[in-house]
Amino acid sequence: MSNQSIHFNISERKVLLRIFDILFILGVLYFVGTVFNFDYFRIDKENWTWVVVLVLYISIFGTVFELYDLQKSSRIDQVTSNIVLTVSVTVLFYFLTPFFTPFLPDNRLQILYFYFSILAALFIWRYMYLNFVVSPRFYKKVLIVGEISNIETIINAFKDSDPNYKIVGFINCEAENVAVDSIRFFGIPEYKPNEIHKVIEEEQIKEIVVATYDSENITSDIYRKLITLLETGFSIKEYTQVYEDMTQRVPVQFVGKDFYKYFPFSRSNQNKLYLFFHRLFDILIAIIGVLFGVVFLPLIVIGNLFGNRGPLLFIQDRIGKNGDVFRMIKFRTMIENAEQKGAVWAVKNDSRITVFGKFLRHTRLDEIPQFINILLGDMSMIGPRPERPHFVRELSQLLPFYETRHIIKPGLTGWAQVKTRYGATVDDSLLKLQYDLYYIKHRSFFLDFNILIKTMSTVVFFRGQ
Repeated sequence: MSNQSIHFNISERKVLLRIFDILFILGVLYFVGTVFNFDYFRIDKENWTWVVVLVLYISIFGTVFELYDLQKSSRIDQVTSNIVLTVSVTVLFYFLTPFFTPFLPDNRLQILYFYFSILAALFIWRYMYLNFVVSPRFYKKVLIVGEISNIETIINAFKDSDPNYKIVGFINCEAENVAVDSIRFFGIPEYKPNEIHKVIEEEQIKEIVVATYDSENITSDIYRKLITLLETGFSIKEYTQVYEDMTQRVPVQFVGKDFYKYFPFSRSNQNKLYLFFHRLFDILIAIIGVLFGVVFLPLIVIGNLFGNRGPLLFIQDRIGKNGDVFRMIKFRTMIENAEQKGAVWAVKNDSRITVFGKFLRHTRLDEIPQFINILLGDMSMIGPRPERPHFVRELSQLLPFYETRHIIKPGLTGWAQVKTRYGATVDDSLLKLQYDLYYIKHRSFFLDFNILIKTMSTVVFFRGQ
């Protein structure tokens, strides 16, 4: 079956962005160094360390300033500010590390050459990316097979995950006397289910996603046609796997009695070597965090004196690993006796949060005392955020697999914290649970490092609670 349209998957686009960022930067710097009187940065065998450091800085600060966020990279207004921030901080750090980079030139015009060369390189490549790689000609057109009652939920789940992933049609897999027996499309003609091959050919469908709670609902006719397509090498995937790959969270709301298929948790959860280095890393970072907190303590004490007017610390029971209760420490951000009438959700623009408390939350400085919890072994640097016993009992009744979060230590930061904003409802908790389970399922050194970098983005853009 011929299908000549091209589509770049999420992972491929991320690799393209990173590789061509570097290639364009080095290419423009080489061009400027050859054509103009620019010799601050030279690309040759003797100065290969200069290139390595520049590539490293671009990769790290590009990640911090969300230059490789596919949603933001698909919008010129957002990518412009991210490029300027990335280049500015990269060049600044490059100048401040002369042991690994060239010494500052006597001719200060060389600095401008260096800065604007990198800036121009990124703008040229990202303009090409926006006009070619993420243009409609490279969209992946997808056909959904499922029950008619699920279609809106499925479409909404994919809506904001990948701008290049387009659900163009839906096949009702139930018996004809149950519901509509045609392939319903958005903006293109209708077809009968027995015309699957025809619609794939004419509409250039790249993938079929089977999204049904019960495979027994698929009619024998559709089943046979899917088998035939699979035998030709056509891409047919299961909905929850596609959902997880695209959104980087586990769709617990679609997991049924065969739940064990969806939770092959990462071997790192039992890997003694990983756990040893993870704990060592926790201790080292916690010590640095405590020292960092000591430096800021006078400022926080003064701010608390005038802005909070009450106790500096706030200690509260939280649920840790294996459901054990521990005492979590924070700098107080709410008024005293904020919960006289019982535990309630914190909400956006919560009136109980003090003026100085808002500053502490936005900058994440209120979390500094939790480095003590990490040193005590109650928490880890990375993991699901610890929740209060009252809300754990409540959410465990409402959300499937909620207590699965407690098979590892809670964290100061986590996958849910860097991917979502602060949650104040059951739906928000469901979203965070999906991200937490994804972390537990795919836990690794690489994912931990990714979370740390994204945490820096959270702090930089003041996305704290």
